[in-house]
Amino acid sequence: MASTLTRAEAEALLYREARLLDTRQLDEWQTLFAEDGVYWIPIDETKPISENASLIYDSPARRDERVYHLLHTVFPAQTPPSRLLHFINNVEVEGRGDSEAVIHSNQIIYETRLGDFSQYGLGELRPIVASMRHEMRLVDGAWKIALKQILLINREMPQGNLTFII
Repeated sequence: MASTLTRAEAEALLYREARLLDTRQLDEWQTLFAEDGVYWIPIDETKPISENASLIYDSPARRDERVYHLLHTVFPAQTPPSRLLHFINNVEVEGRGDSEAVIHSNQIIYETRLGDFSQYGLGELRPIVASMRHEMRLVDGAWKIALKQILLINREMPQGNLTFII
C-alpha cells in the first residue's frame, strides 16, 4: 500500500526518536531503522560516504555494537552516561514518491555527564547544534530510517566526546 509521508508524521517520528535517545531506550531506537539503515556524522557533506572522512559512520552492525556498549558495558567515555535533551525545529519533508522521503530538521541537543569532576568535561552542559537529514523508506507499511545524516555546524573543528548517540 502506497503512502506519502506527511509533515505531521515526520514530526511524530522525530519526536519519538528524540524521546528514545533522551531516555536511553536504545534497543527500541534501533527498531526505527531499516535493516540496512546507516547512522552517519560526516565532516564534508558534499562528498559521498565512500569518499568521506566521518566523525561517525555506523553500518547496521556497527550501530548494534555501539548500542550494546552503551547499554551493557562500562567504558570511561560513558562513565557516567551522558544525559541528552533534544530540541527539534524547522521540520520539512521532501517527498520522493510513495515509498521514500527525506526529513530535514534542525536540532539542538544538550548533553551533560554528571560525576565527581575528576574527568574533563564532567558537569558541563554542552550544546550540540546540527542540521539533520533522515532518509526514510516505507517498509511493510512503516516508515524506517535508511540514513540518518547529522551535519554538526562545527564539524570541521575538533570534537569532544561523541560516544553517545545524537
